[in-house]
Amino acid sequence: MILLFIPIAITVNLAEKIDKILANKVPFGEVALYYLDFSIYFANLLFPLFLFLSVIWFTSKLANNTEVIAFLSSGVSFWRFLRPYFIGGFIVAGFSLLMGMYLTPNASKGFNEFTYKYLKGGSKDKDTQNLFRQINDNDYIYVSNFDTKTNTGRDFSLEHFDGNELKFKIKADRISFVPKDSTYRLINYSKRILGETDDKIISQRRKDTLFSFELEDLTPPKYAAEILNYTELVKFIDKEEARGSSNIGRYKVVQYKKWSLPVSVFILTIIAVSVSSIKRRGGMGFNLALGVFIAMIYVFFDKVFGVMAEQSDFSPAVAVWFPNVIFGILAIYLLYNAKR
Repeated sequence: MILLFIPIAITVNLAEKIDKILANKVPFGEVALYYLDFSIYFANLLFPLFLFLSVIWFTSKLANNTEVIAFLSSGVSFWRFLRPYFIGGFIVAGFSLLMGMYLTPNASKGFNEFTYKYLKGGSKDKDTQNLFRQINDNDYIYVSNFDTKTNTGRDFSLEHFDGNELKFKIKADRISFVPKDSTYRLINYSKRILGETDDKIISQRRKDTLFSFELEDLTPPKYAAEILNYTELVKFIDKEEARGSSNIGRYKVVQYKKWSLPVSVFILTIIAVSVSSIKRRGGMGFNLALGVFIAMIYVFFDKVFGVMAEQSDFSPAVAVWFPNVIFGILAIYLLYNAKR
């Protein structure tokens, strides 16, 4: 199923993106690597659905040939009949867990970096506006707007605290990163040092200096969580929570999906067996149509709740696991009726 889908997906994507690829004169080697990463990225994302349709297909073949009835009539229990499905589910779920935790992030990195470099068309990102972040225990920074192409921010400020007491504040009309010597250039720089009786103000037209933060700390890309393995992701989320990132919901959705995806393998396997093990007049076509309908509902729930968690205060854990809970209940109901 995966090998059938991937060439179609590549063809559709290439037809849609070919103009931008040619306009940007992307080297052939980069395009080839992009579609390799593209294949791995989407194969992992849709892995449970491919498994779901595959199980429906070969179980429907068994049912249409009356082989399921032969199994059960020979004295084999329905649970014994299900055993190979569960064993296969364990193997596939383990492979899916391994891919999601450590293998897919590398493909995701190449896929997303190529997309943002060549295919996004330089559109402005609202996530680079009104950025406020805690850099460490004592320092907080703010920029009203940050241009990721020129590495330049406007209305920059840095506040340094000792406990709850403000010690000094740095302000500048513009801050830009200088790659040559890895420094930051501040335009219309001013530093106000708070004293017990009076304040000291230092002003300069231009000042090059070092800070304890990096550009990636200031504006991590939207896909930052997708390109990290699980160990790195947990550390990254802890750091972003301490800094007050507005993308925590997005990052936690990625974290929880690494666990929920293998679980969905079992749930969809049970649903697939329950739907297709019964011989129907419509045959395999009816079972596949029913399976596609159920898969569409699953994807709908998964996407809707995922977006809710990313764009609001809705719990990421609930958003990720709710579709599995609903379809888990459906799987138990269908399995009970199929056993009967």
